[in-house]
Amino acid sequence: MASLVEPRVLKGFRDFLPAAEIERRGLVERIEAVFRGFGFAPIDTPALEYAEILLGKGGGETEKQVYRFNDNGGRDVALRFDLTVPFARFVAEHRAELTFPFKRYHIAKVWRGENTQRGRYREFTQCDFDCIGSNSAAADFEILLMMKEALSAAGASGITIRLNHRGLFNRFLQTIDAASKSGEILRAVDKLAKIGRDEALKLLPSELDRGRAELIAGYVEIKGSWDEILDRMTEAAGGDNPDSQRLRTLRGFMLDLGIGDTFVIDPSISRGLDYYTGIVFETFLDGMPSIGSVCSGGRYDRLSGLYSKDGLSGVGSSIGLDRLLAALEAPGKTAKRETYAELAVICVDEGQGGICQRIAQRFRAAGIPTEVFFEAKKQGAQFAQAEKKGTRWALIPSAGASAKEDGAGGPVRLRDLGERCTGAELSVDAAVDFFKKLKNETGTREAY
Repeated sequence: MASLVEPRVLKGFRDFLPAAEIERRGLVERIEAVFRGFGFAPIDTPALEYAEILLGKGGGETEKQVYRFNDNGGRDVALRFDLTVPFARFVAEHRAELTFPFKRYHIAKVWRGENTQRGRYREFTQCDFDCIGSNSAAADFEILLMMKEALSAAGASGITIRLNHRGLFNRFLQTIDAASKSGEILRAVDKLAKIGRDEALKLLPSELDRGRAELIAGYVEIKGSWDEILDRMTEAAGGDNPDSQRLRTLRGFMLDLGIGDTFVIDPSISRGLDYYTGIVFETFLDGMPSIGSVCSGGRYDRLSGLYSKDGLSGVGSSIGLDRLLAALEAPGKTAKRETYAELAVICVDEGQGGICQRIAQRFRAAGIPTEVFFEAKKQGAQFAQAEKKGTRWALIPSAGASAKEDGAGGPVRLRDLGERCTGAELSVDAAVDFFKKLKNETGTREAY
């Protein structure tokens, strides 16, 4: 007899049991509803791309983390490491079929061979939303507003969105004659919050003398009110310019909407990827600083130019679903629902399988997810099974019921599994009406 293969998953990869997957999908549904509410359309792209497509402008450490290999045809391919680069390829390839500005969202898995930690895995889900084809400050602001709305819909509180402008930082580097090393400097600055000031300074290019390194550190550590910070950044960058004006315009939009407290200008926010050219931003939950940024992005004015002579300006952001879930999980909290069913039809006679499904169909047609149990075990055991899966209600058909009775196998009885009580006999129509009324009164699945 052949030896059994040990069941196991790769490090950084996970299985999701029903309770965890239901929680994940519920979170995605709430986030997706916000995207649709802003008029964004869904797209999808292949998980596997030609390596040259993905690595054309990834830059930095990301390139080292890509899962890259030769397929059976000898092609150099790679798994996507984010959803932004494939989107740029998508726009270049389908430009004639799109209407601009084009607003899209894409919720899918991506892969990076990085070190694992809480909320960070090698296979994870990103929720991206982008507007491409407009260089307007209004487009920047809509993405920022969507970040706030989506995270609020997900149940996050204490949201702080920190933003900066790549162009303004590059202007500052020009004033200290360090622009030629901007990529390496940006990646070092991007690690400042993670590894501390002294360690980040060690990552700066060796060509920079101590004086310029200290100027860079001083720039990213500017403190004060929004206006004070921006004024000092602008002065360090050589005076007023379109990039600092963009940040002032965005600040005005925030104040117009009364949401200024959510946003903080932070000169240390740089984002490590090379393709960002304008505003960049990261989102933190005030009560969970150790979890890191749960939503980040920025403006990339030249990314699509990698694949097309006519580049398009774009701005977008990405919510890290797994990291957000880790942040939202309270200590000791465990998910209870292992099914979407709000009602379980108890099996009293295995010969009534068709009748039970007919009853269930009446509830499903009314928008009430209903599960049918198959085996005529003791009712107590079936009630316990439903409770274990997180179902609140059970329906007990009449023994020997037929389709001729009540047109759907009535009469029936309803049992409230939470209260441990069973009601009197009623028709299937009356039972359906009861659930409709309950649903209309609460408007939530939790009511059941």
